[in-house]
Amino acid sequence: MPSSSDLALESAAKLHLGEFAERFRPESVPLGDTFTYFVAAVPVGEEDMREYLEEPVEALPALVRAALPKLLVLLVPYLERPAAPGKHKAARPTFLPQDSLVVIDPPDEKVRLTLAYVPSAAEGQPGILAFGVKDIDMSEYHFHLFNALSRAAFDRLPEAAFSGYMDLLRVELKARVHGEVDQLSWAAKQNLLNKQASFRGETKLFREYARESFFDTLTLYLHGLCCDIDVEPGPRQIASRHLRKRLEYLRAQFPPPEGYAVFPEELKN
Repeated sequence: MPSSSDLALESAAKLHLGEFAERFRPESVPLGDTFTYFVAAVPVGEEDMREYLEEPVEALPALVRAALPKLLVLLVPYLERPAAPGKHKAARPTFLPQDSLVVIDPPDEKVRLTLAYVPSAAEGQPGILAFGVKDIDMSEYHFHLFNALSRAAFDRLPEAAFSGYMDLLRVELKARVHGEVDQLSWAAKQNLLNKQASFRGETKLFREYARESFFDTLTLYLHGLCCDIDVEPGPRQIASRHLRKRLEYLRAQFPPPEGYAVFPEELKN
């Protein structure tokens, strides 16, 4: 008899993500108070499941976990952006994540999605966090997972934590510190610097940059708590002394669970 995961695969090819989640939510497995999950990608053993979800969840700081909404995590083969109806761009509707397609075969890279996040549609219903996990290594999956969790938690994190982070960025900007943590924050920083010849305090552009920088740095912090990772050097990478200040700030705002540390030397002590 085929398993529920096999049946999900057979049914998934023509299902939008929202429909897929609705169909298989009753079969999802609880993981603590915040998460439930359903696997419809490949056979996942107990040890694999620990890497996909259990270990990342265990490594989350209590304040971050408390800020998260309830989430249904779906591990599916591939996610695809649906084709827009019609031939004219003007007729193209706004893309909604719940319209992402869960598919079995590898989609074209132009329409392939790594993840899709759908906020809760109603009180008491979980948000949907779906990942296309085939042909993606565990490190890349973890990066996308922690980035998605950072964004999902943001609105319920203490405002003071973000305000303090913006203070760090103000100091960096005044000192003309080069670089950022990842591509989105780097692009937002370049946009800010290109449109503002001098630093003017809290403008809309600055706040947009600060959000992307916060997401990318919090992603790195959470990823580092969970896993042994390396920060790859590059022309856009912020210098390690400035990155360390950011991580120390996040550690103070969101203390790690007992037995976890962002800096290796802390575990030795």
